[in-house]
Amino acid sequence: MRLAPSLLRAAALVAFTALPALAQAREPIGRSTPTLTPAIRVGNLVFASGALPDTRTAGADTTIQGQTASALTNIKASLEAAGTTIDNAVKCTVFLVDGADFRGMNEAYAKFWPSAPPARTTVVVKALVVPNAKLEIECMAAMPAK
Repeated sequence: MRLAPSLLRAAALVAFTALPALAQAREPIGRSTPTLTPAIRVGNLVFASGALPDTRTAGADTTIQGQTASALTNIKASLEAAGTTIDNAVKCTVFLVDGADFRGMNEAYAKFWPSAPPARTTVVVKALVVPNAKLEIECMAAMPAK
């Protein structure tokens, strides 16, 4: 389907007009640092920053399943701090260091969403900022209807 140029210009004008309002409506969630906020709420959406698994605690599960569960538990906490739940996640991105971990990641991921999981993109990356991390996960969620 092709849109008329005038319709495209009108849509762009609406989008750019709404940007200042969206920027003013940004609500940081969680304890921010100078370079990172765990989540940001804009209107009825929550954007959770990429969550890494716990790799520094003695006895931390270093399997891909354990690291996936750890990262998603961190995402869950960020979403709950914003007033929503992991069940309201609409889109996630998973960054895997090793494509061979895809199956194991899926096993643990499915436990968080046994039915109707959010839309997801999974990409393989060369490295993450934490050397022993096998993945990083970011999610977007909707606020619950009132």
